[in-house]
Amino acid sequence: MADDFYDVLVVGGGIVGLSTARALLAQRPELRVAVLEKEPDLAAHQTGRNSGVIHSGIYYRPGSLKARFAVAGAAAMVRFCQEYGLPHEVTGKAIVATVPAELPRLAALAERGRANGLEVLELPPARLREREPAVAGLRALWVPSTGICDFAEVARCYARLAGERGAELLTGREVLGIERRADAVTVRTTGGAELRCAVLVNCAGLQSDRIARLAGDEPGVRIIPFRGEYYELVPYRRGLVRNLVYPVPDPAFPFLGVHLTRGIHGEVHIGPNAVPALAREGYDWGTVRLGDLGETLRYPGSWQLARRHWRQELGELHRSLSKAAFLRAVRRLLPSVDSPDLLPAAAGVRAQAVTPDGRLLDDFAFAGFDPADPRSPRRTVHVLNAPSPAATASLPIGAEVARRALAALTAGG
Repeated sequence: MADDFYDVLVVGGGIVGLSTARALLAQRPELRVAVLEKEPDLAAHQTGRNSGVIHSGIYYRPGSLKARFAVAGAAAMVRFCQEYGLPHEVTGKAIVATVPAELPRLAALAERGRANGLEVLELPPARLREREPAVAGLRALWVPSTGICDFAEVARCYARLAGERGAELLTGREVLGIERRADAVTVRTTGGAELRCAVLVNCAGLQSDRIARLAGDEPGVRIIPFRGEYYELVPYRRGLVRNLVYPVPDPAFPFLGVHLTRGIHGEVHIGPNAVPALAREGYDWGTVRLGDLGETLRYPGSWQLARRHWRQELGELHRSLSKAAFLRAVRRLLPSVDSPDLLPAAAGVRAQAVTPDGRLLDDFAFAGFDPADPRSPRRTVHVLNAPSPAATASLPIGAEVARRALAALTAGG
């Protein structure tokens, strides 16, 4: 066996890829596993650029992968942080109706949460003020299991645990080409290096559809990047938010709206706006990559998506370009906040899979080898859609991807 041959090669050094490597070696310590990351550091994109919320699972359709993995993942994440001494806190969160039209949606959300096995408490205005004195609302739900942590630290802990079992963490190595043969997969990377593996696992997030196509598998979706833009409260106003406060989400739109999030290190994030990014890794309006943008504009699903959601997206764009408009959205929940209280904060980009007819995939999605389908492609496993709450659910997602990879390893011979 050549030195550059691996049983499993994981593309993507974010929290899902690192969780997968850890899960593989926890089950099969003898495997030769490597994680390939194009950036110089691990957890550089979605994992390292989020608000750190351990989501409860209240929003997701009962029975869906998101619902099952978020509920199980939240509990597992708290246990993991406790076991390895990582900063975390189970804060609970309020979901607040601010106008009468939101009350039926709030009631439906309570039913959904309970169907997912969650404890959900209903708060009249007086009880809401006890928990969040500065927050305005007609009625609220309280979800005790929601928490906060530092997902970049969690990912680095996954990496350390995988490394201790022998995983190789290969950073600064971008995938340029993939050749799949009957006996192995060859991956060509920057610097002219080639790596061979029995099974290729694609956890590339914002690049996941491209990696799938390089491997010869048509994903059937395209990743459309959406930038989440945040502000944060100036330090002397952080006391306005005690825990986590969310609006009632619009069920027709996949984003949760402008919310208030206390971070594990004391900061309070407010946001996000959700606007189309002009590059797969475009964290501001000034980052434009013509190849990425052209690919998005040529994709029929982008235009179908725009037709479906143009009203909501105009509102998101308005808040992105106008701090006054953003402030008005914040004041629905936090009336006493003023413009000088808000400072620009780091943005993130969500990797959202979109179908050719413009539908946003609303569940986690996998492709490639499927143990239940003998006709599925051998030697590749793809994570095609893993936006939020993927960080919360990273332990069960990693276990699922590892299960598929190990089955592919057995099937591949």
